[in-house]
Amino acid sequence: MRIRDVLDRKGREVVTVSPGGTVHEAMRVLVEHNIGAVIVMEEESIVGILTERDVLRLGATDPASLGTRSVSDAMTTELVVGVAEDLVDYAAGIMTANRIRHLPIVDGGRLVGVVSIGDVVNALKQEKEVENRYLRDYIQGAVR
Repeated sequence: MRIRDVLDRKGREVVTVSPGGTVHEAMRVLVEHNIGAVIVMEEESIVGILTERDVLRLGATDPASLGTRSVSDAMTTELVVGVAEDLVDYAAGIMTANRIRHLPIVDGGRLVGVVSIGDVVNALKQEKEVENRYLRDYIQGAVR
C-alpha cells in the first residue's frame, strides 16, 4: 500500500496556519480540528510545522508568551516530508527514525496531504489483516 492510498481513504484536506499568527491562535486551530499538528504556510510554500510538542515546549519555558509569540518562533523548520508514492512501511520507518508523528506529503514541491503515525499504523494493520486472510484461505483450501 502507498501513501496515496492512505490519503485517498482519509482525505487530503490540510489544516494550515501562517507563520505570523500567534501560538495561542494556532493552539485554537489544533483544538478546533482535533489534530496534533498544523502545517505552517507562507503563500504556497511550506515553511514549517507546529506540533503539540512545539507548543508544550514553549508553554513549559514561557507560558505567558503563548498569546504574543508568533508561530514562527515555536515551529519546527527542518521538515521531514514524504511523497504520495512512498510505501506505507517506508513512511513508518522514516517517522520512527525521525521520532515524528506527522508527515507532510508533497508532490512537485506542493503540499498534497498529511499523514499521522495513526494513519500509517492503521494502514499497516489493514495490510496485515488482508494478508492473513489470504493465507488462512490458502491453508484451508478456499483459494479461488
